[in-house]
Amino acid sequence: MTRRRTAGLLILLDLSGAAYAENLLDVYQLAYQSAPQLKAAGFKVDVGSAESGQALGQMLPQISGTANWSTNKLQQPGFIQENYGGTRYFVSLTQTIMDFGKFWEWQRTREQAKQYDAEHLEAQQNLMVEVVKRYFAILDAQDQLHLLGHEKQITENHLLQINQQFAKQMAKITDVYAIEAQLDQIKADEIEAESALLTTNESLRELTDNPSMVLQGLRDNIEFRELEGNLDDWIEVAKSENPTLAAQRLAINVASDNVSVQKAKYLPVVDLQLYYYDTNTGYQSIRINETKTQVAAVNVTVPIFSGGTTTQRVNEAQSTLGIKRQENEAKIRAITKETSEAFTLSNANVRRIRASQKALESAVKSREAMQSGFRYGVNTMRDVLDAQRAEYKARRDLVKSRYNYIANRIRFLKAIGTLNEENLLEVNEFLQP
Repeated sequence: MTRRRTAGLLILLDLSGAAYAENLLDVYQLAYQSAPQLKAAGFKVDVGSAESGQALGQMLPQISGTANWSTNKLQQPGFIQENYGGTRYFVSLTQTIMDFGKFWEWQRTREQAKQYDAEHLEAQQNLMVEVVKRYFAILDAQDQLHLLGHEKQITENHLLQINQQFAKQMAKITDVYAIEAQLDQIKADEIEAESALLTTNESLRELTDNPSMVLQGLRDNIEFRELEGNLDDWIEVAKSENPTLAAQRLAINVASDNVSVQKAKYLPVVDLQLYYYDTNTGYQSIRINETKTQVAAVNVTVPIFSGGTTTQRVNEAQSTLGIKRQENEAKIRAITKETSEAFTLSNANVRRIRASQKALESAVKSREAMQSGFRYGVNTMRDVLDAQRAEYKARRDLVKSRYNYIANRIRFLKAIGTLNEENLLEVNEFLQP
């Protein structure tokens, strides 16, 4: 489709300093670099990795050391005052032998890190869907405004022609009123279309943080194909591959591991401790000969009573696990619905495009016939206007159904969890160079 840039769009664009994103991939790259939600999801991945490393570190040897140097002044009645320096060194190593709480905490953080990875993939796919949705919403708004402008120009020509005929008493005043009424309606629709174009441009700007973009339009010769396969099979793919469901399953694992963490607080903790102590300061700063102490110990800590805190924490963790399971069930139902709707609408859009093309062909023939009949006095101007209105409605419906097909196809790929940049590249091929 040859697209003429509308005046409303030119108002939006600062062409003197514009940063052009000419196709879908360009827009996606801008959005990818600036999307706050995606960046936040990336930071969550880093947080998950750091938390997992911290939990693992708690099970590894813990080594600490202390060094002290002091000057001491010793003075007692009847004795000579004595000043001397003192040193103290202390090195300790503690190694956990048995602590189920630390082990399950490590397991929990590992699952949580995987959950954050899945959420990052989900955020990336959400961004792809939004870029496609908003990109083609702009193209749709541009086309709607362009078609209304073209329809307005033709109607103005009709009005000029009918006014000339009315001046020669060759047309009725009712024909003049009919054209004026239709022209006013087109102008009202044009104002609404201009507002829609402004809104869609701002919507894309929100993603890219770039106010100045001229977008490539959709080619005419595109083969729109229905999705293959059985819907039930696609729903099973969505249940296993959708990153939203994957993140939800991992959230259940995290909550389950947290239950184990809390229950482990009922169990004994065993650790090995080695330390070395060297001092010549003595007790209460009284000088003694250098003392060295080496200790090897196995410490056993047995929890007896914590005022019911441990029990309540277990109850809390189990309730959280129940919440995550119910959220998972809700997500499964939502994804099932999303997959079904996207699959059905995508295939319906293909049939709608074919039907709209036939409807447009019929509307064009009807309008041409009405114009011919009007010239011969068979039809009225109202008949011509109605046929013209039907033709441009068919044109707008065809445009919208083409864009809806692309949006629903991308929506379907997101629902089944397979959406990636290669799919954006395929859609990008639909655009005019």
